[in-house]
Parts: sequence; structure tokens; C-alpha cells
Amino acid sequence: MNEFELIRKYFERPAKGALVGVGDDCALVRPNAGLELAMTTDTLVEGRHFAAGAEARSLGHKALAVNLSDLAAMGAAPRWALLSLALPSADEAWLAAFSGGFFALAERHGIELVGGDTVRSPLLTIGITAIGEVPAGVTMYRGSARPGDDVWVSGELGGAALALKHPEVAEAAERLHRPEPRVELGERLRGIARAAIDVSDGFAADLGHILQRSGVCAVVYYEQLPRAAALARFEASVQQACVLGGGDDYELCFTADPERRKEVEALSRELGLRLSLVGSIQKGEPRLHLYGEGGRAIEVPAGFDHFR
Repeated sequence: MNEFELIRKYFERPAKGALVGVGDDCALVRPNAGLELAMTTDTLVEGRHFAAGAEARSLGHKALAVNLSDLAAMGAAPRWALLSLALPSADEAWLAAFSGGFFALAERHGIELVGGDTVRSPLLTIGITAIGEVPAGVTMYRGSARPGDDVWVSGELGGAALALKHPEVAEAAERLHRPEPRVELGERLRGIARAAIDVSDGFAADLGHILQRSGVCAVVYYEQLPRAAALARFEASVQQACVLGGGDDYELCFTADPERRKEVEALSRELGLRLSLVGSIQKGEPRLHLYGEGGRAIEVPAGFDHFR
């Protein structure tokens, strides 16, 4: 099977929202009137982001999910994606499973694959660019947090990091390999949240990016942070490392005016998604202050870094 047969069989589908999709030198898309385009890209490399032999359907899901999570953090609705694959071989069983996982998630969120590239490479590498739309004036930026804001986080933290340490814990492994991007939450937070970020490199590190961009500090109480239920069976040091420094959660951390608290709580009930108030934004040098039981200060851990 050559490159073009591979694309036609596993990735080419009739264009729906795009003017021109897979099959030409470029895709052509037209955003809806009054909307701005949000664009993001992520690359997953074998041996760095996933193990050799990782299950293909889960890889297809996760490769797209991590990009949808970035769009969610900006309040953008997903529309289109570009996919680049560097493959050791044209393994049809692998391609069928990978594309199945990719398109299952894409169809849930109304995102259309409109192009990309395939090459042969000794190292499996997956690159996706996702494009979404967001109304002007309601985008959530990392630099929009203000002193007095509440700090919130969705879902649970630490499950994916636990799976890296203990792959035998099935519920944690599911969080690592098949993360659920908070697309609907991101869209519903428009006009409610001020600043937001997706938790991909660890809660402490990612909240730190908001603080740096906004020029503020934050106080967060460790006991208020939501944690994966599977962590309860492990010692406190493991829990803390996973919750504060573990990556791959793909939850949303966001700030909002306290006057919006009832709206956030109502949204939590409506979506059936836990939204936890974990601290506040304050004036001061960009720094995260973490406190445990009895007001004990906790050292802020470093997050994931590709070059460390």
C-alpha cells in the first residue's frame, strides 16, 4: 500500500464543513461570521510521550484529545484538524485501529480532518493541528487573571501520573491513555471565566503559567484539590507528587470573579462535572503559594519539561 492508498483508505472522508478537505495540496476552510480562529498543535513521539507498542486506537484518541483540550482552554469550539504521521511501516491493522480512535472522538465533537501528511520514519511520530472558532471578546487567556479571582479546577487530578508509576491500576491507566478533553466546559465558561489553561504538564506548573502571564500570585490549598479516587490507596507522598506535579490530566484550571461563583456551581451540576474551588488570585510577584493542613507551606513541584 503506497502513501496515497493509505490516505484514501484510512483518512479521506467527504468534506462537510470545509470547502476543500483531504486530497488537495491545501485544505480550504471558511470560519463562521463574527468568529475568530483558535489554532493549536501537538506532537506525540514514541518513547517520549507513549511506549513502543502502545495500543493504536487509544493513540488515535489521545493524539486528538490533547489538541481539543487546548481549544477548550481558550473557549473555542472544535472545527477542523490536520494530521501528520511518521510511520515505520504501512501496517493496516494499526492504521485501522488508530484512525478508528481518532474519528470516534472527532465525530463526538464535530471536528473534521481536512489534511495532513504521511512519511516513512523509523520512529512513530504523530502531529496534529486543531482549529476551532470562538466569538470575539470572550476568549479566555492565560494573561487575564485578576487579584481577587477564585481559582477553580475541573474533574480530578493525578490519575494519569499514577498510571505512569503504577500501570496496573486500571482506572488510572484509562485516564492516561484515553483522556477526556473538557470541550463543553470550555465553551460554557465563555463570559464566566477570565483566565484558563489545560492541565497537561502538572497543576502547579500550569497554574504557574497563568500567574506569569497575568503578573499575579495565587494561594492554593492542597486539601481542596480534587484527586483521582485510585490515589487513596497510596502513601501521601505519592498522592502529592501526582496531584501537584503529574501531567496528562487534561482538566481545565481557570479563574473567575467570586461574583460568578454561583454560575460556576450551577454549571458543575448541569454538566455533571466536578468543579472545585481551590484557592484565589492575589497581588504579588508571580508565584504559587501552596498550603497543606494546619497552614503548612508545601514546596511547589516542577512540572513536565521536554528538555529536562
